[in-house]
Amino acid sequence: MEKNDGQQLKVSAIKDGTVLDHIPSSQVFKVIDILGLSGSEHPVTFGVNLDSKSMGRKGIIKISERFFRDDELNKIALIAPNASVNIIRNFRVAEKKVLAIPETVSGMVKCINPMCVTNHEDIPTKFKTIVKGSEIQLLCHYCEKITDL
Repeated sequence: MEKNDGQQLKVSAIKDGTVLDHIPSSQVFKVIDILGLSGSEHPVTFGVNLDSKSMGRKGIIKISERFFRDDELNKIALIAPNASVNIIRNFRVAEKKVLAIPETVSGMVKCINPMCVTNHEDIPTKFKTIVKGSEIQLLCHYCEKITDL
């Protein structure tokens, strides 16, 4: 990243890879965790609190030479449902993807119920997603408690 003459931050283009844009700034590091990017072998560039006309402030993540399956990307819809996903090939947007909230979420979120079996046994969590307007809730498969994101 560098500043141009107009004192705006300029983010370098990538030749091939994935760009996640319009991520709420507060969620950028969670997206990095969900997609396992901290251990990436490929270059990862991210920015937080960047100016956005539609959001005020936003985050962006660029991953060179890495493409994700839809089920991987849809996991981030839980915390960044309005994020845009652009597939870049030869420095151009080759495809735009729309995120979809997954019907179930496994092993990603902890159940809020301290008595849930997943908090005492080595059992991966499993939730059914419930969408009410712009609110997303998770119904635990084991104890049936509802977790708000």
